[in-house]
Amino acid sequence: MADEPLVLGIETSCDETGVGVVRGTTLLADAIASSVDEHARFGGVVPEVASRAHLEAMIPTVDRALKEAGVSAKDLDGIAVTAGPGLAGALLVGVSAAKAYAYALGKPLYGVNHLASHICVDQLEHGPLPEPTMALLVSGGHSSLLLSSDITSDVRPMGATIDDAAGEAFDKIARVLNLGFPGGPVIDRYAREGDPRAIAFPRGLTGPRDPAYDFSFSGLKTAVARWIEAKRAAGEEVPVRDVAASFQEAVVDVLTRKAVRACKDEGVDHLMIGGGVAANSRLRALAQERCEAAGIRLRVPRPKLCTDNGAMVAALGAEMVARNRAASGWDLSADSSLPVTDPHVPGRTHEDGHGHAHSHDHVHEVSKENLYS
Repeated sequence: MADEPLVLGIETSCDETGVGVVRGTTLLADAIASSVDEHARFGGVVPEVASRAHLEAMIPTVDRALKEAGVSAKDLDGIAVTAGPGLAGALLVGVSAAKAYAYALGKPLYGVNHLASHICVDQLEHGPLPEPTMALLVSGGHSSLLLSSDITSDVRPMGATIDDAAGEAFDKIARVLNLGFPGGPVIDRYAREGDPRAIAFPRGLTGPRDPAYDFSFSGLKTAVARWIEAKRAAGEEVPVRDVAASFQEAVVDVLTRKAVRACKDEGVDHLMIGGGVAANSRLRALAQERCEAAGIRLRVPRPKLCTDNGAMVAALGAEMVARNRAASGWDLSADSSLPVTDPHVPGRTHEDGHGHAHSHDHVHEVSKENLYS
């Protein structure tokens, strides 16, 4: 609908330069420039390399997104950008670019939370989020269980990883198996031809006295690495497909078990799964199986929307505009450890002559002329 907010979102928290354009809950464009190939030889993301790649890709990716969406920059109702969490240098490139576009266009600027954006992106596929929604976010940097009653203002952490994130564990095991980087897709591919019951790898933090919703994958990673090392030391061939399948099963077993338990305990009948690891085929299948058995509706965006992208940032930005949330100020900065309890970073408040607090509306300080023409 024409009266729904038209928002451009910029995502640069890691190695993906993502720019999306959203009208309300309708996705118009999702342009991505990835620097993953530049990090492959290092076996992981190098922050300085990622930051430079974002800088080089930013303007062409914004232009491509606007062209794909068939809209003009002057027609936008706001610019949203990931303010955190993520790699500090990479975030700064996105925040700086968003400020420049917002200033030039005379549009509101919204600094939003990367994790909240991963939840909100599901609206582009399955419509408005139920309130409350339980979300399981699993990626290279995060493994979190979150309960949201309002994606723009109320996101409560239920549990999180206490060491390696799930995606990080995938990368490390893929490296031990000499399968390359990133590890998630290749482990998933090999696991499809392996036996998930071949090797009994441990399930971390699943004992009766362990935290109900927290995750730990460090012990699993070590157990798998030692199992592989023992095979090699004995001169035996490592059954790569069985190792991949058994390791993957240990990860998704714990993730889905705890997520379903959280839904039951909180009386929430919806579970949303997001983040890069949500693209894993076995995670999707086991989550569907367990949710159906528990009477829980599962919502998982298509794989392209699970990985880092600008569409998810635009989706949360559009929700901020629709709910009249305060815009961010020009003092917006990147926060590599921005807590998920802060879905967005509003501008500073000031008091008027009557003692009332008002949000700092930076748009009023900008000429309404379209400087970006």
